[in-house]
Amino acid sequence: MLRLSQIRLKPGHSGRELEEKIRKLLNLKQTDPLEYRIFKQSIDARKKPEIYYTYTVDVTIHQESRVLSRLRKKKLKAGQVEALEEIVYQAPQAGTKRLGHRPVIVGAGPAGLFCAWILAREGYAPLLLERGAPVEERIRDVEQFWKTGVLKPESNVQFGEGGAGTFSDGKLNTLVKDPYGRNRLVLESFVRLGAPEQILYEQKPHVGTDILSRVIKNLREEICKLGGEIRFYSRLTGVDCEDTPAGKTLCKVTVNHREQIPAEALVLALGHSARDTFRMLYDAGLPMQAKAFAVGVRIEHPQQMIQEAQYGRTWAKKLPAASYKLSENLENHRGVYTFCMCPGGYVVNASSEEGRLAVNGMSYHGRAGTNANSAVIVTVSPKDFGKEHPLAGVEFQQKLEALAYREGQGQIPVQCFGDFCRNERTTALGAVVPQMKGGWQMANVRNIFPEELSESLQQGICAMNRKIPGFSREDALLSGVESRTSSPVRMLRGEAMESQIQGIYPCGEGAGYAGGIMSAAMDGLKVGEALIRRFAPKNQ
Repeated sequence: MLRLSQIRLKPGHSGRELEEKIRKLLNLKQTDPLEYRIFKQSIDARKKPEIYYTYTVDVTIHQESRVLSRLRKKKLKAGQVEALEEIVYQAPQAGTKRLGHRPVIVGAGPAGLFCAWILAREGYAPLLLERGAPVEERIRDVEQFWKTGVLKPESNVQFGEGGAGTFSDGKLNTLVKDPYGRNRLVLESFVRLGAPEQILYEQKPHVGTDILSRVIKNLREEICKLGGEIRFYSRLTGVDCEDTPAGKTLCKVTVNHREQIPAEALVLALGHSARDTFRMLYDAGLPMQAKAFAVGVRIEHPQQMIQEAQYGRTWAKKLPAASYKLSENLENHRGVYTFCMCPGGYVVNASSEEGRLAVNGMSYHGRAGTNANSAVIVTVSPKDFGKEHPLAGVEFQQKLEALAYREGQGQIPVQCFGDFCRNERTTALGAVVPQMKGGWQMANVRNIFPEELSESLQQGICAMNRKIPGFSREDALLSGVESRTSSPVRMLRGEAMESQIQGIYPCGEGAGYAGGIMSAAMDGLKVGEALIRRFAPKNQ
C-alpha cells in the first residue's frame, strides 16, 4: 500500500477528479488497476479566497515497489508518497489467572462501553453498571429538564448511558498517538454501528448528538450479544477490600447501598462528574490527587461571521460549518483557550446537582443552527483551590456552579461581552440571540468568577479578536459556568493500569487519563487489554 499526501482539489470536485489526480501522480494508465481509500480530508483556507480540499489517500496497486521507485526519481515533494504497512488492531494474548467472578465496570460512557466491548468480545462476560438511564429514556429526561427545569439527579446531561459526550458536538478527533490501531478500531466501530463513513477520514470528524445516541444504543446491544450484561440505575456506593500478602485487595462492591457483588477486577470509568463516587472512593482509601483543569464561559457568535472569517465571503455559504481553535498565553502566566467548539450548535444547561448550574455545548449532525458557540476557558491549578486536598478541585467547581445558579436564578445566566468588560448586568441583547437548550436569563456572568479569572477571560477574548475579527464584539454572548471541562481529580494507577488497591483499575476521563470521546474510548480499550493480559477468559 502507498500513502499519497498533499493532493489538492477545488471545492465541488467529483470523485472522478480525485481518482484522475491519483492516477496522474502515480503515472498510471486508465487501464491500470487502482484501489484507494481516503485516509484524511481537510480544508485548506490559509490563502483565501483560494481554497482547496486537501487529501491523503492510501492506494493499492500492482508492482508497488516499481512505481514507488519511479516516483522517487521524479523527486516529488518530501513525504508526498511513501510505502505504508497498515496497522491492524490486535487484542493481546489472554493471561492465565483464573477469575472467580466476572469483571465489573462502572460507568457507561465511552471508556466503560469500549472496555466492556473488548472484554465481551474476548470472552470475559463483563458486568457494566451505570447509575443513570438507558439512552432512550435519558434523552426524554434531558429534554424534559430543558423544558421545565426539573432535574433528575441520576438521569441528566452528565449521567446516563453514553456519558457526558452524548449531549455534545460528538467530536471524534484526538491528539493521542495510536501505534496500535485503537483509534481506527473505535472509528470503524462507530461506522459499523450507524455513524457516517466519512468520520474515518475527515480531519475533524464529528457525529452530532442525534447520531451518537443511536450508535450508543447499538453498541449496548452488541455488548449484550457478545455475553456482557449492562445494568442501569445501578450506582456504585461502596468498595470492600481485604488485607492480603500482596497488599490491600478488592473483594466486593456495593450497588445502591444494598446489593453486594463479589469482584476481583473493578474498572472505574466514572466520568468527570461523579462527585459523590469520588468522595466514597477517597474515604475507602483509593489513592488520588487534585489536578489542574480549566473553567470559563460559553461564547456565542453568528455562525455566518465564523464562516466569513475562516473561508472568506466567496466561500462562506458554500462550505461546511466552520470551526476554530484559539489560544492565548497571558502576562499573568495563565492560558486562555477555546474548547469543544460547536459550529451551528446550542449552549445547553448541563447541570447534575440541585442548586448548581453548569453549561456545555451541543450540536446536531447537520450543524445547521444560527449561532456558533465554544467554551472560552482559563487554566486553574491546585493553588487556586484554596486548600490542599485531593477533592479541592471538586469543591472549587461546586462553588462556581452555585454562584452561576444564583446569578441566573436557576436558569442559564447570559451577558453581552461588552457588559462583561464593564462589569454591568446585561439588560438588552444585541444582534446575537441565545441559541440554548434550557431557560436563560440576562445577568452579570462576571460575578461567578474570582476577579483574576474574569480579567483573564476578558484579556483572552480581546486577544482572540486578532485572529477572528468580531470575536470580541460587544454583543457576543457569554454564559456560564463552563466547569466540567475535565476531571478535577486523578486516580493514581501504575503501568499495568491498576491502582495501589489490587483489582481496581481507574479508567477514562473521570480518572484523569483522557479528554474527550475518542481518548476515553481508547483508554477503555487499554484498560480492557490490561485485564485480558492478566486473566483467563470466563469460558476457559
